[in-house]
Amino acid sequence: MTNATILAIDTATEACSAALTYQGKTYLRYDVAPQAHTRLIMPMCEALLLEAGCQLSDLDAIAFGRGPGSFTGVRIGIGIAQGLALGAGVPLIPVSNLQALAAGSVRRHQASAVFTAIDARMGEVYFAVWRWTPAGWESLSEEAVLPPEEATLRLQRLCEQEPQSNWYAVGTGFTAYPALLSGQDGITLDDVSLPSAEDFLLFAQQCVVAGAVVAPQLATPVYLRDNVAWKKLPGRE
Repeated sequence: MTNATILAIDTATEACSAALTYQGKTYLRYDVAPQAHTRLIMPMCEALLLEAGCQLSDLDAIAFGRGPGSFTGVRIGIGIAQGLALGAGVPLIPVSNLQALAAGSVRRHQASAVFTAIDARMGEVYFAVWRWTPAGWESLSEEAVLPPEEATLRLQRLCEQEPQSNWYAVGTGFTAYPALLSGQDGITLDDVSLPSAEDFLLFAQQCVVAGAVVAPQLATPVYLRDNVAWKKLPGRE
């Protein structure tokens, strides 16, 4: 299957979006509405299916933003995705929101390597580095939650190791902490700082072909701050 019908949804950041690929065409709904994801995401999905003339039963898989991002946003996304997947009888494809940011820079600017950073609050960023090749995505720095200073050091080391790369930086982490790019003249800051479900679709197609899908009940979010959430539970230290 090389042209699967896939619905993608994302509510993990301030952006709320849904995208559908059906019969060779892509349909998109996107809005920046930090407090309205629960209200917006289902009508977005319904509008996409109606516009495309696609039924929920036509889907081959549903992709969703599995984080990192806001705890509430990630939970909303996985809950909606699981409900839709169970109703349609299709598997899920968890997609990294950092990877989706990188995919957006590749789509817009033909970037070959991308620094991604999402503002994680509490004086930290969710950070990862990606390279796009004809064979697919390569992770140059694993996803982590870091102080901006540590992210800057990782960024500098990679730039020194690969000065020939067409480096881009994307994400709210770079707008929240402009010093992340201090002294790095060879990096272009992408003016789009939030992920879009549109950029889940290529990766999701590859996952369908490779069979890299999961049953709805087995899908899990990625917070990168599990230890913080655990400590906030009553009776935990």
